[in-house]
Amino acid sequence: MATPQKSRLGRGLGGLISAAKPPQPAPAPLAAAPAASGYQEVLVHLVEPSPYQARREIVPEQVAELAESIRSEGLLQPIVVRRQGDKFQLIAGERRWRAFQHLKIKSIPARVVEASDASAASMGLIENLQREGLNAIEEAQGFASLVRDFDLTQETAAERVGKSRAAVANSLRLLSLDAEIQGFIAKNLLSVGHAKALLAIEDTALRAVLARRVIEEGLTVRATEKLGQAGKGRAAGGAGGRARALAPRDAAAVDSIQRRLTSHLGARVAVIHTPKKGRIVIEYRGNEDLHRLLEKLGVERPDSL
Repeated sequence: MATPQKSRLGRGLGGLISAAKPPQPAPAPLAAAPAASGYQEVLVHLVEPSPYQARREIVPEQVAELAESIRSEGLLQPIVVRRQGDKFQLIAGERRWRAFQHLKIKSIPARVVEASDASAASMGLIENLQREGLNAIEEAQGFASLVRDFDLTQETAAERVGKSRAAVANSLRLLSLDAEIQGFIAKNLLSVGHAKALLAIEDTALRAVLARRVIEEGLTVRATEKLGQAGKGRAAGGAGGRARALAPRDAAAVDSIQRRLTSHLGARVAVIHTPKKGRIVIEYRGNEDLHRLLEKLGVERPDSL
């Protein structure tokens, strides 16, 4: 049996090495003793997720892939936590923490910091923004949490995360779109540019129809802007001049189908539905993930990929 490699905590630790071994008797509970700020091993079961986590969706398959990477290459960056009584609350690194749970490793390298609620939320959001792990809607919800939960102005929130006030304000505008369109943006079916064009349309029913049309026809941002300016009758196009949004019951059914397909396939799935036609979009990451999905769907794998 191959000997597991040691966890590499990255350049910022000045070469500090911390072992990430398979399940074994728990070491002395370092996490149970009062701890000052700094790097240490903490017991995985004493770590709790953050209530301010900006990432709304953590795909189990991606956690499993990260776990295999950690098993073979070690942990390259520790999680960040703050002390909460006898336990620790995550500030950054939830997928790494879940991967250690998946591997059944007893302890995980962590950077322990002192932080207020507002600082913890800001640090978690900054970490996700720097790692480019958030979609546009998750980013907007993170900004909204800073403003709403900690009574910050948009300017103060922007300063905390190193963004301009205009960038934060534009991001927050995305949350004024209805849930269906936010879902399209979160799944990268619509770009932020498309979203800005749709925000110029005040009629929410027309906006929903146009959003689905943009996806179905692969319209550019420029074309979306022109349709929005053209008026109700011409913008609705195939809808016969009458904009019709999905009924709440139908929208809930589509959302349920999306969640079940996402869970079944272990990949983000979007269902774009209209009474006459629709589309199912499945997101995958690279050839290996595509091969996994093809096997799951019972489709023969092509030789060229």
